[in-house]
Amino acid sequence: MNEILVITLLVVSIFALLGCGVWVGLTLAGTAWIGMEIFSSRPAGDAMAVTIWGASSSWTLTALPLFLWMGEILFRTRLSEDLFKGLAPWLNRLPGRLLHTNVIGCAIFAAVSGSSAATCATVGKMTIPELTRRGYPQDKILGTLSGAGTLGLLIPPSIIMIVYGVAADVSISRLFIAGILPGALLGLFFMGYIAVWALRNPKAVPEADAGMTFAQKLHQSRHLIPVVLLITAVLGSIYTGFATATEAAAVGVVGALVLSGLQRSLTRASFMQSLLGATRLYCMIALILAGAQFLTLAMGYIGLPRALAEWIGSLGLSQFGLVIALMVFFMVLGCFLDGISIVVLTMGVLLPTVQAAGIDLIWFGIFIVLVVEMAQITPPVGFNLFVLSGMTGRELPYIARVSMPMFFLMILAVLLLYFLPGIATWLPKQMM
Repeated sequence: MNEILVITLLVVSIFALLGCGVWVGLTLAGTAWIGMEIFSSRPAGDAMAVTIWGASSSWTLTALPLFLWMGEILFRTRLSEDLFKGLAPWLNRLPGRLLHTNVIGCAIFAAVSGSSAATCATVGKMTIPELTRRGYPQDKILGTLSGAGTLGLLIPPSIIMIVYGVAADVSISRLFIAGILPGALLGLFFMGYIAVWALRNPKAVPEADAGMTFAQKLHQSRHLIPVVLLITAVLGSIYTGFATATEAAAVGVVGALVLSGLQRSLTRASFMQSLLGATRLYCMIALILAGAQFLTLAMGYIGLPRALAEWIGSLGLSQFGLVIALMVFFMVLGCFLDGISIVVLTMGVLLPTVQAAGIDLIWFGIFIVLVVEMAQITPPVGFNLFVLSGMTGRELPYIARVSMPMFFLMILAVLLLYFLPGIATWLPKQMM
C-alpha cells in the first residue's frame, strides 16, 4: 500500500468536508469511513458503532461537562467585577499598572474555568471597558487579553487536558498538576512583556490612581475571597487525593452554584442558560471526540501510525528536532482547526512516535497544550480572536496583529519547557 496516497486522500477528504461546512466531528467520522472502506477489509459500519459508543461512554470524560457547566455558571456571576476590585489596588505601582489585571484576572479565572474562550470573554467583559475608560492603549488591552486568555487551557482545571488525558490514557490529575508551573511561567512572561513595554513607553501609560494604605488594599481584597475559596475547593480536593478530577468537577459545580446563589445572580433563567450552554458545548466536543476515535481506529487498521513512525524514524531527527517539527506542524494545523480537534485528530497517529522517541507523555501533554494555545490567537480559526472581535467590533487581522507578541512569548515558553522539562514534570513526580 502506498502510504503517501492514503495520507493524501485522508487529508484531502478532511479539508474538502471542512471546506463544505460539515461539522468537525462528522468530518472526522466520514474520513475514517472512507479510509476503512477503500483501504481496509474490516467492515466500517460495526466498527464505527462500537468505537463511537466506547468514546462517548468513558467515565473519565464525565469531568468535561461538569467543568464546562461550572464555567458557564461563573460566567453569569459578578466574578469578573469582583476580580478587578480586588486586584487593582495592588497593581497601580507596577510598570504597566492596570494592564496586569488582564493577565492575573485570566490566570485566576482559568483556575475555575478550564476554557480559553470563557476566560477571555469573562475577564474581557470587565477589563476592556474599564481600561479603555482609563485611557490605556487599545492595542495593548486587546493583545494582552487575547494572549492571557489562553491560560484557560494551561492552568488547571483544563478542558483540553481532560481531552488529551483520555486520548493518551494518562492521569488527568497528574496533567493538572503538571500545568501549574508552566501556567505561572507563561503568566510571568506576559506580565514581563507589559512591564518592559511600559518602561519603554512611559507616556502611553495613564497616571496611577490615588494611593491606598495597606489596610485599604486588604479591605478591597475581600472581593477575591469567593474565587479563592472555589479554587481551593476544586484544586485542593485533587492535590490532596480527596477527589478524582471528575469528583472535583462536581465539587466545582456545587461551589459555583453556591457562589452564584450568594451573589443573587442565580435565577431560574440563568440556571437554564448555564445548563443549556454547557450542554451545547459538550455535545460539540463529544461529537469531535467520537469522530476522532473512529478515525484513530481506521488509521490503525490501515497501518498509518506504524508507517508514519517508521518514516519519521528514518529521517534521523533528534528528540529536539522532533519537538520542533511537531511544534511547526501543530502551529500550521492551528490555522485551520480548534485546539480540541487538533488533539483528538493527531494523538492516535503521533503517540507511538512520541513514545518511541522517549518523550514523557505528561511532558508532551503540557507541550501540546502550549502549542494549542498558540492556535487560539492565530487566524483564521483563533477562538480568542473571534471572542474579542465579537466583543469589540474590531477586525480579526487587527486583533491577530496586536496578539503577535504573546504568540512569540509562547514559542519562547515551549523552548524553555524543552530545555528545562522539570518545569512540567517535577510537581507530578512528587505525587508518586
